Amino acid sequence: MGCLPLILLFVLGTGIGYAADGRAGALWGAGIGLALGIVAGLVMVRLMRGGGSD
Repeated sequence: MGCLPLILLFVLGTGIGYAADGRAGALWGAGIGLALGIVAGLVMVRLMRGGGSD
């Protein structure tokens, strides 16, 4: 469940990048989507575990 944002943002970034600038844009969009997906996944896992505060 924690990896769901990674998959969604990667595909979304690739699609938006391709629509904006073809193959080069798809590559940049995929990279940005991957980075945002990793951050969103980490935040989601942390929130699901209770925020990490005792």
